[in-house]
Amino acid sequence: MAFPATLAPYAARAEATRGRLYKEAESAFRTPFQRDRDRVIHAVAFRRLKHKTQVFISHEGDHYRTRLTHSLEVAQIARTLARALKLDEDLAESLALAHDLGHPPFGHTGEDVLVQCMEKYDGFDHNAQTLRLLTKLERRHAEFDGLNLTWETLEGVVKHNGPLTGPLAKKKDPLPAAIVEYAEAHDLWLDSFPSLEAQVAALADDIAYNNHDVDDGLRAGLFDFAEARDVPLVGPALRAAEERFPDAPRVILIAEAVSDLIGAMVQDVLSETRRRLEADKPAHADEIRRADHAFSAFSPEMDRDLSGLRSFLHENMYRHYKVNRARSRAKRIIKSLFDLFFHEPETLPPEWRSRYEGASEARLARVVCDYIAGMTDRYAAREYRRLFGDEFEG
Repeated sequence: MAFPATLAPYAARAEATRGRLYKEAESAFRTPFQRDRDRVIHAVAFRRLKHKTQVFISHEGDHYRTRLTHSLEVAQIARTLARALKLDEDLAESLALAHDLGHPPFGHTGEDVLVQCMEKYDGFDHNAQTLRLLTKLERRHAEFDGLNLTWETLEGVVKHNGPLTGPLAKKKDPLPAAIVEYAEAHDLWLDSFPSLEAQVAALADDIAYNNHDVDDGLRAGLFDFAEARDVPLVGPALRAAEERFPDAPRVILIAEAVSDLIGAMVQDVLSETRRRLEADKPAHADEIRRADHAFSAFSPEMDRDLSGLRSFLHENMYRHYKVNRARSRAKRIIKSLFDLFFHEPETLPPEWRSRYEGASEARLARVVCDYIAGMTDRYAAREYRRLFGDEFEG
């Protein structure tokens, strides 16, 4: 297999991968990171992202983002950043496509309910759930469970927000058991930063969701142009679009403003990342990992403006009464399903019932959690209707 010869010295190297937990013969025409990307795309959990949403319930409208469209947008931005920085684009893309696999139905609302339901049973964390999917729950191979991805991909999935242990960890809470258990078999260097590919993929996620929430919020009428004109980043972009295209319909002005915003954020990340790289001059990917700071980041000025944008979205979109109504329905669905399956496990499908039989109460809770977390919005709504007979448009 021919490997790219133009990568930066600090880029991850597919030919030098730390390998997979289970040994496999290498492909004659794909690098290890390309195979990781392809395995993620072909995963059942990836297909299900089509009907998982972040803010809106799936039936609210076909033009709003889903977890799938969001992941594709993140992948596009991650590849752009990786190409500009001479990183391994395939690894960055793999991480972008995989980063949301562990999210349950109904976005953060579904996650909040599962956190409560699993409080006595090692909790629920969408990042740990992604690792469970990639290493256990996906079943596509005869010789092992999971997708058997490379060390670099799993490291990036687990640590995309930075070190999980040691003095540089942002959170001091106990790690989810799924991460601890896997790291014992396949040491992911939990006390270090991930590769630069993982760092740019994480920032691509920030860029994508902030911009598509602005786009979706304006199109859905959760806030209007007058309100948005006073918001950091968004206001100047909208005014600039109106000045350039005074006769354009609002839908075009929104698209032009969001496009400009994405471009400005990408340029900001590239400038700040290059500044940090030039200051430290890392000569190997492990120097990125063992540093005492992230190398890829927004500038302080962009961070300040993004904080203002997030505050606006939190107040005017995520807490909008229409979103709150959808959230209320979602909470009722997830909590009802969990309680029923936990207290009456005979109602679980046979495949899932067989995964806990004879085991502990904690094991049953985890099986129920895995089953629900894998559902799409519409499947969870249909299960709720089948089991409880209540009206719900899914």
